[in-house]
Amino acid sequence: MSVFDWLHQDKKQTAGEGSAPGEELRTDVIAALRTVYDPEIPVNIYDLGLIYGLDIDDASGRVDIRMTLTAPGCPVAATFPGTVEEAVKAVEGVQEAHVELVWDPPWSRELMSEIALFELGLL
Repeated sequence: MSVFDWLHQDKKQTAGEGSAPGEELRTDVIAALRTVYDPEIPVNIYDLGLIYGLDIDDASGRVDIRMTLTAPGCPVAATFPGTVEEAVKAVEGVQEAHVELVWDPPWSRELMSEIALFELGLL
């Protein structure tokens, strides 16, 4: 297990303690998003900053995701949203997942987490 996997696992374990209703599902969805990696940059899509919005309806189990890609001409633009949806649907408590690709604002390095910057040697 890498340091980064351990860090993400620790966040998930402590988030369930005393968290508000729905926070556990949000934590699990984010953990699932962190298992999906950008096909061109070896960093998960959550820490890469590709997720612009995450709306979760706990009662119905519906998850709506607004995300972008690193470039509008990305060759996986047609198939990648389905990959993300499948990863999120695998989370216990999620009944339905929908991904909307958005291009505004354009993705930039400033959207990356410190973890992503560190993984790429940019920090």
